[in-house]
Amino acid sequence: MRKFDYSFLKNGLIPVKIMNLTSDIASLKTMGKVRKDEHMRIFSELESIAKIQSIKSSNAIEGIVTSDERIAAIVNQNSAPLNHDEAEIAGYRDALNEVHINYAHVNFLQSDILRLHEMMMSLAGYEFGGRYKTEDNVILEVDSSGQRRVRFRPAPATETADAMEQLTLAYMEARDDAGINQLLLIPCVILDFLCIHPFRDGNGRISRLLSLLLLYKNGYDVGRYISFEEQINNYKAYYYDALQQSSSGWENNENNYFPFIENFLFTLYLCYKELDKRFAVVHGKKVNKMTRIEATVLNSLTSISKAEICNILPDVSPTTVEAVLGNMVKSGSIMKIGKGRATRYKKS
Repeated sequence: MRKFDYSFLKNGLIPVKIMNLTSDIASLKTMGKVRKDEHMRIFSELESIAKIQSIKSSNAIEGIVTSDERIAAIVNQNSAPLNHDEAEIAGYRDALNEVHINYAHVNFLQSDILRLHEMMMSLAGYEFGGRYKTEDNVILEVDSSGQRRVRFRPAPATETADAMEQLTLAYMEARDDAGINQLLLIPCVILDFLCIHPFRDGNGRISRLLSLLLLYKNGYDVGRYISFEEQINNYKAYYYDALQQSSSGWENNENNYFPFIENFLFTLYLCYKELDKRFAVVHGKKVNKMTRIEATVLNSLTSISKAEICNILPDVSPTTVEAVLGNMVKSGSIMKIGKGRATRYKKS
């Protein structure tokens, strides 16, 4: 049986790129907390938007879709589901609400994981909701000619309960180890969950709920305001590539966690960066264009390009953006980095 051992996370041999990501995320997290304490109304607006995007995206990854209007009606509970896909979407809504509201009391335990799965699957009428798989499953991929091949063989059904027990115990042990960075531990646990693939259906969606749960419990709550699931969906080719790389050799305890860790952290980083940008827009939406451009640059914790500012402020012309940036550089409030198309700006 697979052995779950996360002690490698404290041996100091973590790739530099991953350590840099954790440092960037920590800085963005700190600023996000300061802003939330000062601007709860804005964050409430962002939360209502993110919830819709999360429910839409996490289901869309699995091919479960409906119109944006129906998504909004289901999320806001203004309408009952009209078909099977909408019932699945409503189930994810309920499970996501449970994570959002009660994350402090929901733990990475078999009982809580099974309960989330039952909650997610019950509205669609699945009898296997809240139960582990009873038959072996495989992860298939189909090539351009329509030929199928097995990409990965998860843990057998007969070993699933034991594997989940070992996974949850290994997580608790690593969670309580002061020498292990929790931000690195979380993606390792999520990868192992995906490789066990404990359910007949819904493994991907549950993995995303568990990602949010563990992030929230460790103080990384950006997924409440910027959809973590939407970022995965936007770059799902990279996500699946990282998953494939890190699952190779898993059944023999020979896999490399780092590709999946890096992808997970980069997704989280994108959420914090998007929060940074959206905050600047929402916070400055009632002021003039010049002030909005200034706020977008000054409130950005990372350097930003003219093109990115134009994307954030689509009603402001590139000429106006360029003029304001020029004045800000002259006044010394911001500095210019690079030349030509690579030019970026950041607060002095």
